[in-house]
Amino acid sequence: MPAQRLAALADARHEVRPVRVTGPRVARLVAQLAGADDPQRADLTAEFWSEVDQVGTPLVEELDGEPGHRAVTFLWRGHRATRQVLLSANRIVDREHLAGSLLDRVPGTDVWHLGLRLRADHRGSYRMAADISAKEPPTDPALLQQRLRSLAVHAAPDPLNQRSVATRWHPVSSSVFALPHAPAQPWAGRKDGVPAGRIERHRVPATALGGDRDTWVYRPPGGGAEPLPVLVLTDGDMWFGRLGFGHTLDALIADGALPPLAVLAPDAVDRHTRWRELGARDSFVGFLADELLPWAAGRWPLTTEAGRTVVAGQSLGAMTALYAGHVRPDRFGNVLAQSASLWWRPGLPAVSGPKPPVFGAPWLVSRYAATEPRPVTIHLDVGLHEGSMVDHSRALYDALRTARYRVTYGEFNGGHDYVCWHGALADGLVRLLGTATP
Repeated sequence: MPAQRLAALADARHEVRPVRVTGPRVARLVAQLAGADDPQRADLTAEFWSEVDQVGTPLVEELDGEPGHRAVTFLWRGHRATRQVLLSANRIVDREHLAGSLLDRVPGTDVWHLGLRLRADHRGSYRMAADISAKEPPTDPALLQQRLRSLAVHAAPDPLNQRSVATRWHPVSSSVFALPHAPAQPWAGRKDGVPAGRIERHRVPATALGGDRDTWVYRPPGGGAEPLPVLVLTDGDMWFGRLGFGHTLDALIADGALPPLAVLAPDAVDRHTRWRELGARDSFVGFLADELLPWAAGRWPLTTEAGRTVVAGQSLGAMTALYAGHVRPDRFGNVLAQSASLWWRPGLPAVSGPKPPVFGAPWLVSRYAATEPRPVTIHLDVGLHEGSMVDHSRALYDALRTARYRVTYGEFNGGHDYVCWHGALADGLVRLLGTATP
């Protein structure tokens, strides 16, 4: 990679890197409390919380001389038993040094706070956990890290924030925040007066997987022109079971951004099954191409044209989508891959574990680079806070361009996060199947 481009990438990473700051409103409270007596302290604290109740959390404030960034202050209202409060935020905290994500207490008050300088187009999710145990926190860094790991398991949505999103493999939701310059998501959520498509859950024969598979099927309102284009989307239990993606599809179709289309979205089942089946697995791609698509086409008027069929996924599901386009372009003429797990390679253990290191080009990047171009159109997305995934995605994009694929690429300022993927998935579908430019 040329030195000039490496320098540009380093600058971009510096721009989005979170930096701990004290937000203006908390700084003003601290200044007001200096020299205040107990009644005054109580009044100032009550005034602060009254303002927070009106605007919600986290507090998002401008920074002098930095129009492209904001001070984002996460808050917790503690009580006498509160010993420490932990912020668990998607990809903007260091999981190997959780002490750096502890909130500070404003002395003499119930105000706990942690401020971060973030670029003004950031969108993300987070949870919080308060330590109210009887024992004082350990002073030894290793023991403190161990205690905070245990505390993080109990993290819950921010009680001062009404915006939330369902989470994968977790019983509680996460809270959501979006800074002023974050990309618009005009199609997310239920829209009043918009005709609703039909969503059903079917048990589909899956010989390639050793049994049947529950699959969500979305059919557009009014049927639409036949045969319908098709989206095959991994993790149907998340997109349709928890995130309400059908409402987004309804809005896209009603606005004319997407033609009426059908969606086939098999469940991931559980964490172990997802790890075992997704990635570049011939068995799962065979299920999608040779069992799921024919099963659906035998029941509804769906296209069999690869050019009007999209396969999409996130993380390991994105790896599945990329591999499907590579080995079965006869069935999948469009690929939408978000935050692809390009660290994946054949031969990994069948049980989930830490991501293996990548030496040189990721395995699938090499596969694409070493073969003749397939007749597929590809769109890639990745979050700027996803560490090595950003480098891997850029390497894949460069390899696809060199091989003269039809490929587009987007980076969002966020993490490995459904609140980012949701809007980007809608935009990517419009780019691949729609008549408008997102």
